Amino acid sequence: MAKSFNFLQAPGHLIRRSHQISVGIFMEETTGFDVTPVQFAILNALIETPGADQITLAGRVALDAATSGSAIGRLEAKGWVRREADQLDKRRKLLWITPEGAQLAQQMKQAVNRVQTRIMSPLTATEREQLMSLLDKLVAGHEAAQ
Repeated sequence: MAKSFNFLQAPGHLIRRSHQISVGIFMEETTGFDVTPVQFAILNALIETPGADQITLAGRVALDAATSGSAIGRLEAKGWVRREADQLDKRRKLLWITPEGAQLAQQMKQAVNRVQTRIMSPLTATEREQLMSLLDKLVAGHEAAQ
């Protein structure tokens, strides 16, 4: 009889578990802000690129169109993002962070820094650098192949 697949040592499983841990820590540290990691990424991307269109923004934060559209809709409903049609192409939606959204993102910075520290806390300084380097290489390698 064949042994089962050892998913506990599979990269995909470990990445999924790491993601679950990361989101859990994010939600603990940002309790009271009512923002998900994806929404925080969108707010920060709009601080850097105000007036970005939805497709460009989705690419910048590595989201598919459906996920980014629903996340943007929730941010817009909260009054943290403003969306309007491009004057040159009415089908194209441009986005801006509102003053309230920018203030929220600023207030969250300390909590999000704690998230990063907690995620990496089981590792030594050298291991943290190695992990970041390897994750960068993994992501870049797959993005280049697309």
